[in-house]
Amino acid sequence: MNFTLKIWRQKDAHSKGEFKEYKVSDISSDTSFLEMLDILNNDLVHKGEEPVAFDHDCREGICGMCSLHIDGHAHGPSQAVTTCQIYMRQFKDGATITVEPWRSAAFPVIKDLVVNRGAYDQILQAGGYVSVRTNSVPDGNAIPIPQADAEESMDAAACVGCGACAATCKNGSAMLFVAARVSSLAKLPQGRVEGARRAKAMVAKMDELGFGNCTNTGACQAECPKGISIAHIARLNREFLSAKLED
Repeated sequence: MNFTLKIWRQKDAHSKGEFKEYKVSDISSDTSFLEMLDILNNDLVHKGEEPVAFDHDCREGICGMCSLHIDGHAHGPSQAVTTCQIYMRQFKDGATITVEPWRSAAFPVIKDLVVNRGAYDQILQAGGYVSVRTNSVPDGNAIPIPQADAEESMDAAACVGCGACAATCKNGSAMLFVAARVSSLAKLPQGRVEGARRAKAMVAKMDELGFGNCTNTGACQAECPKGISIAHIARLNREFLSAKLED
């Protein structure tokens, strides 16, 4: 298979970027998207050109590091997968593929397709944790938790913090990410103790970092590689309003 790649190239955070076209040929249909970029970079290095910088780590759909906008879709044309789970058989032979970094003011470009997602780390540091001494592992039945609550908490905890939600949202909102973190703890007794403080602190940090407001378009849910539901945003709103009423 042969492809034309329109890839965003940007030397550093302070330089002006632009799209550049590259040709890749004889690509197997079973090649993953990141492997295809590796092949391109190998060709560029042999030509004495600068390889394309892009993030990746596990290549198993676990970490979310491989965050790319491909043909206008976060992580690519398929739903509920990360970029590293995209294979070239999902594109037409001879297609022109546009590859961009996340487009969000809160995720500034570092180089080429690499962005700084440290804003999410700052939101987590504001309250996305349980600050109690856990000591040794407690017995599994020591704190009874309804099965439905446990399942909902685990569904929310599946968020990998890739940033697709904010990069896809027309407002650049991080509400789905924050909601997933808050919801994963709000459904467990261990997280209830700090529930009010957590909701206020994480929302305040999100606003401080320049993320936009949620208008419930659902684009975040559609592009989330882990299928996190926007129903968690409703819980975040309830947690936040309850905390404000307590104040």
